[in-house]
Amino acid sequence: MIRKILLSAVISLAVSIPAFAEKEFLDHTNLMDHGDGHFMDMDGGMIMGQNTDTLPGGCDKIAATEEITVHAGHKYSEKFPGTMFAFDTQEYQFKPCTKLTINFVNDDNIRHQWMMHGLPKYLYPKGMFHMELTGPGKISGTLIFPPNDKTYLIHCDISQHMEKGMKGQLKIGKGSGDLPSIPGVTAQVIQDDYSNSIPEVAAAVTPPATIKKDKDGNVIVEKEPIISGVTIIGLAAGLLLAPLLARKFKGMGAGEIVSAIFEMLAQGIGLIVKMVKKLTGLVSSKKSIDLPDK
Repeated sequence: MIRKILLSAVISLAVSIPAFAEKEFLDHTNLMDHGDGHFMDMDGGMIMGQNTDTLPGGCDKIAATEEITVHAGHKYSEKFPGTMFAFDTQEYQFKPCTKLTINFVNDDNIRHQWMMHGLPKYLYPKGMFHMELTGPGKISGTLIFPPNDKTYLIHCDISQHMEKGMKGQLKIGKGSGDLPSIPGVTAQVIQDDYSNSIPEVAAAVTPPATIKKDKDGNVIVEKEPIISGVTIIGLAAGLLLAPLLARKFKGMGAGEIVSAIFEMLAQGIGLIVKMVKKLTGLVSSKKSIDLPDK
């Protein structure tokens, strides 16, 4: 009897595992309005910076009404070696003053975002338009672009998602150039290296070198010694002064030692200033003596 109960429990658990592994695809249409273009529901859907009717400064009218569908997920990164996440499209271009509706679809069982920074803050309080989904689903948001030619970064702001490939660029008008490291569009700033070579650690600790030329114009590289004469003098001075300082600071607390060191430094600086003034005075007096009489 116990064996049958255990077997039944195992079968029930095995049947229920896919239900835990795969989340239901949600169409986020019932969002709560929190003001300032901020909408949210209890199922992980969010829009920030929604603007459906207010024209940006410089736009006399809506130049065009467009609608796109953007997919986000791991499978879209397969065509970009070295990445883990991506959008299905990496580049967009629209006319200035366009009203754009984005249907954002998350195809993964994790959280993804479609975020656009650099928008005018007088109209978009956070300076951005932001859409977010936790798990598979779809959400739709609208914004109106400003009139200037500019290239905007679009990306997922979840930790490491952008660095792992989930980013693109959106050009308004002619744009303001291409952004670096956009998968499939522009070259990586730091190119991945999949070779087996390991950089030599010794190169990082190579002593500095002086480049000179001989009389024939040939370049000579003279490597400076790791231990210079100044270093030796400093070590010798430290060894000589150590016993004296130990006696001077004996019995003092940490605060008293720090105060004593600052006082010694002040005295040393004062002495150097006096010496410089005396030398300057001597040089001035010598020049006045050497001047010929008119």
